[in-house]
Amino acid sequence: MTRPPLPPFTAETARQKVRLAEDGWNTRDAAKVALAYTQDSVWRNRAEFLQGRPAIEAFLSRKWQRELDYRLIKELWAFHDNRIAVRFAYEWRDDSGNWFRSYGNENWEFDGDGLMRRRIASINDLPIAEQQRKYHWPLGRRPDDHPGLGDLGL
Repeated sequence: MTRPPLPPFTAETARQKVRLAEDGWNTRDAAKVALAYTQDSVWRNRAEFLQGRPAIEAFLSRKWQRELDYRLIKELWAFHDNRIAVRFAYEWRDDSGNWFRSYGNENWEFDGDGLMRRRIASINDLPIAEQQRKYHWPLGRRPDDHPGLGDLGL
């Protein structure tokens, strides 16, 4: 199975890969998203360490059960050969109605088939008032005309 675009990345293909990842995560479909990772993919997400596609799928299922109304924007930061660095911010609420904006950075490493074999994520959560939300598109893919992180001052 291949997941284009494939490394080595150019500026254009790295941006495409980042947008495809954003689109996938905005589906909140853990099984579908997990297919973007190698069978033995290694993750660090905050202080949690995962290995393998089944662990990733279970993690994502737990995440999206807890992080309701999840909307994400990713932006390319840097790339080289088979690696991409991104910054991101996502908004979500908990089951008590408290809103958060989570900011972070990810480092990705891909195999030759375009599957991510390593993901290192550092993330911080900021409580926000509902009126401070900046992501108001319907759940799912961010519309092409919606501002990105830089445009939103994030």
